[in-house]
Amino acid sequence: MANIKFGTDGWRGILGKEFNEENFTLAVNAVGKYLFDHGKKEVLIGYDPRRAGDYYAGLAAGLLSNQGIDVKLSSKVVPTPVLAYYAGLTSTPAIMLTASHNPPEYLGLKFIPEYAGPATDDITSEIMANIGKKLVSFEIGEIQPFDFFDEYEKHLYTLIDFDRIKRANIPFIFDGLYSSTIGYFDKILDNAGIGCKSIRMEHDPDFGGGMPDPKPKYLTPLVEEVKKQGCVGLANDGDGDRFGVIDEDGEYVSPNEIISILAGHLIKNKGAHGVMIKTVGSSILIEKAAEKLGVPVVETAVGFKHVGNAMRENKTIIGGEESGGLSIGGHIPEKDGILANLLVLEAMAYSGKQLRELRKDLYDFVGAKYYTDRIDLGFNNREEINCIIDRYKKVERIGEFSVTRKNLIDGVKLYLGEDTTILIRPSGTEPLLRIYFESSGREMLESLKKIDYTCA
Repeated sequence: MANIKFGTDGWRGILGKEFNEENFTLAVNAVGKYLFDHGKKEVLIGYDPRRAGDYYAGLAAGLLSNQGIDVKLSSKVVPTPVLAYYAGLTSTPAIMLTASHNPPEYLGLKFIPEYAGPATDDITSEIMANIGKKLVSFEIGEIQPFDFFDEYEKHLYTLIDFDRIKRANIPFIFDGLYSSTIGYFDKILDNAGIGCKSIRMEHDPDFGGGMPDPKPKYLTPLVEEVKKQGCVGLANDGDGDRFGVIDEDGEYVSPNEIISILAGHLIKNKGAHGVMIKTVGSSILIEKAAEKLGVPVVETAVGFKHVGNAMRENKTIIGGEESGGLSIGGHIPEKDGILANLLVLEAMAYSGKQLRELRKDLYDFVGAKYYTDRIDLGFNNREEINCIIDRYKKVERIGEFSVTRKNLIDGVKLYLGEDTTILIRPSGTEPLLRIYFESSGREMLESLKKIDYTCA
């Protein structure tokens, strides 16, 4: 056994190195024992467009069927939220072969429990403890090729007003980004009679030589097309659970802005009620929007597994994170980039406004604009990182600014008044200290970045 660790969102590794058949067999057998120990006789398996994803999905199906577990194996590339929805619909656990937004040379295994959200720490700890343990079964399970699309599409019609979007005739461009949502998002639109232009619409394990990550630096072709057409641009990551949105001016609309805009849309136009759920790394903007909308906020540690868990415990309007994931009440407690894109179109259709107008309306509504940035500091060991975090848990001033409040949900978040924060937390996967800055003043933000964040 080597280099197998179920982290924030499954186990990932470089294909042919730590992610190899030997390690994969150990990991899948550990999942199989978990299923057996919890009386689960069936599992769903899907894969995104990554190299060898279909091969490893088939290998997992064979390993698990030999343990007496029936398998529904996706007959084609499938987005994570589509597979997760079917898991929740049928109360059947699932395995997804994906490395999400990681570089093309990576592959990963994600376990989705029957509640259709990310596996919580207690589940992944149990799976890790199973690695290397023997499981003997005298039964052989059935492997059934399966298409998970239809039930997911039907469900979307209970969440999204496709007729209103169609009548609004909003011009937009979909950037397939060579991802798993190709053949899903475009098919949903086509079936609803909604036309759109599209680019990069073929599955490519190399993702066009770029990254399957819908952040601005990887969306240059989409931004260029948006500027030419003067319309909105929409994209997803490799496995379809994250979203990226470009407004009519060719500007990236951050996930924090999208979550806030959609919260207002869901409450005002669709009568949603409950709580808004955000991670501690998400923007003050979401808190200010929630305050103005008159709804409570539930804050979690960074990572959608924490958001998803909170969604299962609370009546939810919307839950989201700063890295481009969201879901809503009545849907799965897993991030869904397809749903996010459709909600953006629906919000525009209800308002009759362009996205850039909705963005301006948001800042007028909360009364301020917020600027964010992040720096990552590398260290040789966790002790140095922990030392810095412990130090900043105790500080009462940062430079010339007083600390007015502290949040210790994940690392330490320092409030310098109500409109400026610094979040200091360790990476969940690398020996890095992540420092997030946010302020309503750009000069304030830049001055905070210049401070020496060390243990001394």
